[in-house]
Amino acid sequence: MKYQSQAIAKWYWFVAMALFAVQVLGGLLAGFIYVQPNFLSELMPFNIVRMLHSNALIVWLLLGFFGAAYYIIPEESEREIHSPTIAYLQLILLVAGTLGAVLTYIFDFFPGHWLLGKQGREFLEQPLWVKLGIIVAALMFLYNVSITVLAGRKTAITNVLLLGLWGIAVFFLFALYNPNNLALDKVYWWWVVHLWVEGVWELVMASVLAFIMLKLTGVDREVIEKWLYVIVATSLFTGVLGTGHHYYWIGAPAYWTWIGSIFSSLEVIPFFGMVVFTFMMVWKGRRNHPNRAALLWSLGCSVLAFFGAGVWGFLHTLHSINYYTHGTQVTAAHGHLAFFGAYVALNIAIMTYAFPQIFKANPYNQVLNMASFWVMSSAMAFMTFVLTFAGAVQTHLQRVLGMNYMEVQEQLSLFYWMRFGSGVVLIIGVLMWLYAMLGPRREVEIAPESVYSPAE
Repeated sequence: MKYQSQAIAKWYWFVAMALFAVQVLGGLLAGFIYVQPNFLSELMPFNIVRMLHSNALIVWLLLGFFGAAYYIIPEESEREIHSPTIAYLQLILLVAGTLGAVLTYIFDFFPGHWLLGKQGREFLEQPLWVKLGIIVAALMFLYNVSITVLAGRKTAITNVLLLGLWGIAVFFLFALYNPNNLALDKVYWWWVVHLWVEGVWELVMASVLAFIMLKLTGVDREVIEKWLYVIVATSLFTGVLGTGHHYYWIGAPAYWTWIGSIFSSLEVIPFFGMVVFTFMMVWKGRRNHPNRAALLWSLGCSVLAFFGAGVWGFLHTLHSINYYTHGTQVTAAHGHLAFFGAYVALNIAIMTYAFPQIFKANPYNQVLNMASFWVMSSAMAFMTFVLTFAGAVQTHLQRVLGMNYMEVQEQLSLFYWMRFGSGVVLIIGVLMWLYAMLGPRREVEIAPESVYSPAE
């Protein structure tokens, strides 16, 4: 760690790790309710459990991004973060808002209140006061990192990272717009949900992967930056108009069926580009960097994102197919592997790389960390296949044959038990990773990265 203010990142990552644990435990509980519907039905209804599961996912990933920015920007800009005080105040504000949202979800404080009560929009259920607090925190963050970059060295990595982070903040503003017309509501709701995960989040992903490749492989910065700009261009070109695949059946004009089908089909290109990019950099660099776990998570991130976001997204993105599959377990299969591959693995990769630097220790618990990758990835892959088969059966029975929804759910119970089993294995993998990151380590002064020589 070259700059003292890079240590800010660890506090964001500690909170992110805690929420990661909450998120996967909430997912496991939701999976069990699928097979035992009356479990905790009075104390913790399924809609609340699912809300906690999805919201914890979004918040911990964002905290991971913020931590990555606070770690990467000082090193890329060659200067300390403008104001560590603002960074810590921002974190306190985000934690307070998260706790306020969770308590409101569980205990349903102030039901129906325009400011204090929860709102009925999926992923955006946060009370208005929490949304306003998030905006204040985002403004603090953007001011802090933007001033740092403007006063220091400018690189392609920081430029793309800032573009992605500013995009996250700008598109979140549409969470405040809640029109009475349901079709209009959904049009703008996707401007947050889709343009985050299939737009500006991809920019964050590309810039963080580029930073990790720069550090782990030793490939010239110019080569990495050229790849980065190509990936960013294809992400924006396909992701923005690809929003149209959400407009098929909500009352939007018919031309969106073609725009959505064409451009969302092309969304596989930037993810494939990231696979080629990461493997090419490792092949070209041939560098004996000691942090093998960070390298594994980085390569795994690009591969799993390609299959989850790219291939599984493509499977049901054409409107002629989506007509039958939308809202089925096919969507759940795509969503789980896409989020895990693109953003969960990304955050784990940058934490795995940065923690030894922050704590001035040799890369530690490498074997356990890498084992956790294979456990988590295998569990998520199995869950994806199970949900895909469940979605295919559901589509045929419900959408083609016209069977009753609940009758179809009974037919899917075996798939739901298998999903629950994969969730248990995933929890084991998460616990392995948390122990590898937070467990005992031998603190020693690490050698500068410049001494790691390429393999002969």
